[in-house]
Amino acid sequence: MRWLELEGAANARDVGGLPTSDGGTIAERTLLRADNLQGLTPTDVKLLVEEFGLSTVVDLRSTHEVEAEGPGPLRAIGTVRHVQLSMLLEREYSAEALFARREKALARYPDDPMCALYLGYLEDRPENVVAALRTISESPNAALVHCAAGKDRTGVVVALSLTVAGVARDAVVADYAASGTRIDGIMARLLASPTYRPDLEKRGGGSDAHRPRAETMEAFLTEVGSRYGGVLAWLERHGFGEDEADRLRTKLVA
Repeated sequence: MRWLELEGAANARDVGGLPTSDGGTIAERTLLRADNLQGLTPTDVKLLVEEFGLSTVVDLRSTHEVEAEGPGPLRAIGTVRHVQLSMLLEREYSAEALFARREKALARYPDDPMCALYLGYLEDRPENVVAALRTISESPNAALVHCAAGKDRTGVVVALSLTVAGVARDAVVADYAASGTRIDGIMARLLASPTYRPDLEKRGGGSDAHRPRAETMEAFLTEVGSRYGGVLAWLERHGFGEDEADRLRTKLVA
């Protein structure tokens, strides 16, 4: 796992090096993933921009989150394009609203609440899921996908991207689950933020309650297959056809 040891982020890594089913690998310094970028230091920014060639940030947070947190340090870098594509419906963002939305979402897949939420991204914001993959494929250099924790919304978009690129399923699942090794740092950062602390306190539970499990991503990919015919079929149904899938593979595969 190619972790990026940033001073101001707890869950940042380069997915480069992951194997594809045909014997290839994902190119390094092409697709990065991370949690909230608000705390990046000047050293972090220099590393991302100068060493990794960062040119695009795909921000999966809601408008409320973006406004509440304010502009992060990378916003001051003119060469980095920022694209905000919320995975959530843009409704009232409060602990109560999130709890009600979460309860409704569970009906999609009662066996795993997180898998149910992930399926909700596809059902509620298909246009933004597709736009996120399209933005990655169009990035002239490295693209960085992030949300608040870098494990759920980011985990889904990265898993879909890697699947399109031909990464073996077990490697996709392993990359998703790797965020679990950073959960203590992730939770500490979220609990320190007035934006995220109320919801986390309402939900309760310690780090283990929020740790991503390999079984969740396995279930999600299985459900995408059984409900929609697979990732490529779902994407094509929503306007991301074979040509664009090929463009994303070309972008990501070394």
